[in-house]
Amino acid sequence: MRHLLLILGDQLDRDSAIFDGYDPKLDQLWMAESEHEITYVPSHKQRIVLFLAAMRHFRDELNRAGRRVTYHPLNEDQQQDRGQTFADLLRKTLKTEKPKAIRVVLPGDYRVKRELESVAQEHGVPLDILPDLHFYATVNEFHKFARRRKSLLLETFYRQMRKKHDLLMVGNKPMGGQWNYDHDNREPLPKAGPGEMGRPTTFSPDETTREVINLVEARYRDHPGKAEDFDLPVTPGQAQRMLADFVRKHLSDFGRYEDAMWTDEPFLHHSRLSTSLNLKLLNPRECVRAAVEAYQSGSAPLASVEGFVRQIVGWREFIRGIYWTKMPDYAELNGLNHQATIPSFFWDGQTDMRCIGQSLQHVLRYGYVHHIQRLMVLGNLSITLGVDPYAFHQWHMAMYLDAVDWVSLPNTLGMSQHGDGGIVGTKPYASTGNYIHKMSNFCGQCPYDYRKATGDDACPLTTFYWDFLDRHYDQLSHNPRMKLQLKHVEKKRASGEIESIRQHAETLRKKWQT
Repeated sequence: MRHLLLILGDQLDRDSAIFDGYDPKLDQLWMAESEHEITYVPSHKQRIVLFLAAMRHFRDELNRAGRRVTYHPLNEDQQQDRGQTFADLLRKTLKTEKPKAIRVVLPGDYRVKRELESVAQEHGVPLDILPDLHFYATVNEFHKFARRRKSLLLETFYRQMRKKHDLLMVGNKPMGGQWNYDHDNREPLPKAGPGEMGRPTTFSPDETTREVINLVEARYRDHPGKAEDFDLPVTPGQAQRMLADFVRKHLSDFGRYEDAMWTDEPFLHHSRLSTSLNLKLLNPRECVRAAVEAYQSGSAPLASVEGFVRQIVGWREFIRGIYWTKMPDYAELNGLNHQATIPSFFWDGQTDMRCIGQSLQHVLRYGYVHHIQRLMVLGNLSITLGVDPYAFHQWHMAMYLDAVDWVSLPNTLGMSQHGDGGIVGTKPYASTGNYIHKMSNFCGQCPYDYRKATGDDACPLTTFYWDFLDRHYDQLSHNPRMKLQLKHVEKKRASGEIESIRQHAETLRKKWQT
């Protein structure tokens, strides 16, 4: 054997660098389902279904194309493979196979990269790590961008990407005269609600996916969620259909309402393409091209298209760059020294807080809520409560179907929990319940009053927000973006109100931490 070619579960890319120079007479493609990857966090049942079903479909596609794959599946009998890591499975292969080199595309998880390096070293086999061609920017490109910069700003990186790839540009100027249309993309829904949204794009499980669902229900019955609710794309063709439906039905309203929330509406105008993108079933260039063509044809406004492009070419690429520039030390950061555990209702949704309950119900059923519910509802409560930021990341990895370490860690520990001290976000993303009231209809159906910080009917988000600012006053006072908020804290201290807020916050904290 010349090369043992490893294909990881989030690298299901037809155009992957792993196939460059592939010769079926000399090289062996290798894939494996590892129980450890499923259980090191208690993965949502649909997250397990997504990865395993997509992997098996990719295996079958490769085999049909004459690219033979050695595939190590899990089965319903747990005795033979319980607890096996990816490294364990690779070691077994290397006992019988003697490749001249192992090749793998850069993993999406630093931990997996280290495991592969360790196994290769143990067996004295060279490990070639190939670039991930799925992304617009290479890791080295981001390193060059980050070098000698005191702070890393998304907007600076995003503009460079737009120029380099000639996206929504007229010469050297942004199309429409603005680089970003955030101001136009922050509207709440009308008081009457979103109207008839239509049936979301779904996909019925075929025989292969059904086999995985049965396996998951047999082996992982105690994990969160319900496997039989799974309805997401597991092939490139299905992912392209979901993209086309999003562009046709929702892109025009996506930008305006991308921050809005509404009772019993888990998706609104969001695409749900993140699972397909992060498993590499869908190329980001396909998404960007489809959105730009929608603008050019007049079927979607520039503000919506730019917002969608920015999420993919800007934020997604920026987050990946942060991950590979700052790891492994990044995972250890805890800039606010938060130590609290995740409240139990994050796992079962049992809470009477309307915004939290609605968001968690959607997480449990779909393994999904959009970015504002992740950041300004669930993340907001977590940071102001004082949850350990890495514990919040692990919960995110367990519960969201689109979670891979490279995208989850900077978004949770960094952006959401400010554990990195400002590398990703220049200020903590926290608010009172008033933000939820402004952007949703949750507060009108909630037993708590978003305006109150104390009392039995006080909104916990409002209570914890002021308690958070008070606890971290000295540290946050050095942040110019927090001056206005801290002046309000000073007033509450002067009036004596802050002491009641502290007491109420401590009561809730003890209740939720038992």
